[in-house]
Amino acid sequence: MQLTGLPGMCHAVVGENGAGKSTLMKILSGVVRPDRGRIVKDGEDLKLHHPLDARHAGISTIFQEFSLLPNLSVAENLFLGREGDIGHAMTRAELAQRSEQALSELELNIAPDRRVGSLGVGQQQMVEITKGVLADASVFIFDEPTAALASHEVDVLFALIERLKDEGKTIFYVSHRLAEIFTLCDDITIMKDGEFVRCVPTALTNEDEVIEGMVGRPIAELFEARAASIGPVLLEAKGYQGQAMKRPVDLTVGTGEIVGVAGLEAQGQQELMRALAGFDQRRGGSLTLQGKDISDIEARKRIAAGIGLVPESRKDDGLFLSLDIADNMQSAQVARGGLFALTPSLGELTRDIMTRLAVKAPDARTPVSDLSGGNQQKVVLGRWLLAGAHVLLCEEPTRGVDIGAKREIYRQLRAFAQQGNGILVTSRELTELIGLCDRLLVIRDGGIVSDVPAEGATEDSLLRAALPTSLDGGQTEAA
Repeated sequence: MQLTGLPGMCHAVVGENGAGKSTLMKILSGVVRPDRGRIVKDGEDLKLHHPLDARHAGISTIFQEFSLLPNLSVAENLFLGREGDIGHAMTRAELAQRSEQALSELELNIAPDRRVGSLGVGQQQMVEITKGVLADASVFIFDEPTAALASHEVDVLFALIERLKDEGKTIFYVSHRLAEIFTLCDDITIMKDGEFVRCVPTALTNEDEVIEGMVGRPIAELFEARAASIGPVLLEAKGYQGQAMKRPVDLTVGTGEIVGVAGLEAQGQQELMRALAGFDQRRGGSLTLQGKDISDIEARKRIAAGIGLVPESRKDDGLFLSLDIADNMQSAQVARGGLFALTPSLGELTRDIMTRLAVKAPDARTPVSDLSGGNQQKVVLGRWLLAGAHVLLCEEPTRGVDIGAKREIYRQLRAFAQQGNGILVTSRELTELIGLCDRLLVIRDGGIVSDVPAEGATEDSLLRAALPTSLDGGQTEAA
């Protein structure tokens, strides 16, 4: 494997989950030791036995999985372990001043004294990026930096990378979002199954060629065909409002239907999904599942009734990282019946679902922490396939997932719907919602402002509905 980074250039590294991208970046970051070969920087061989070695060599890495300590403040996280670089122990006043300066340079409106654990996923990612940029480095590695970012945060990040290029920094950029790569990067290295496929200047290739290099075959269609017809209503909310929701909502999900929720960042998507899942007490309205009122039952009983939640942050909310694949997949069955309830042997079903979802692991007893992000997401999805859920609430179902794994997840979501079930899904990627869904809801300031067929919808029309207007006073007519 050969990878070359040049000053003032942004070099993309792409491949499916399990292709070896993260391992390669961890080698360059001093997290993993190479079995053979050399790492050369400025003509000198580097021996990276520890992340500190990489940092001292001028290599700064912003990983996809956060290295932040949630119980500490933003300022404390930014400068934790950097006292040696600064040359003295900082006072609280100096810590606050330096943090404010670092955050303001990235146009981030985040209070330095705010506890990191209280921030949203997107804000935590921006703090992680700020922490990485604070290093006096000549090489920067960005590993899926936009997976949790809103559009305006992505713009800030792109401006930062262009600034680093202008300063002569070398940048390695790992992302599954090919549109970003063709916007930012000068060269693209493609990996597959741990091996180098090819390196090509971005200007001399296109997305189809890159995808074919990643998966080893052309991908004619990413999404499955939409539902030919929609059956009776499965899930219906009438004036339903959780305690954390700004406004009541009316919505339905039909049998065989995938319904998308589109909108700008932090418009109430997560509050809506968590309220429907039963993690937020009802303030008003009603919620029915298959005609039965579930308005006031708790989350565990909603699971038993047939509602499953695929949360945005699989690491924090979706997985038991200390357990293996089988235990994670079977956990919903425990939640349905209670801790001491008897459950049938699910080994064969678990293995069957692993095969259906193409989970890359030796067996069902593989620790889920050993899996790539895409395979971890498949385990979360597999939990609800195993539990026999009727309605899936999916938050960002393909966050941090490669193109091949996305295709498999889309296929399984459509198959789940075709079996007489329904799905409500949120995503920051409008193209994903348009391609995946049968119908689209647009949420703005906590209210549903548009309800349109996905067939014929465009990013432009969805953004127009999502943007606030001078007449915005609540839910409006369907666009």
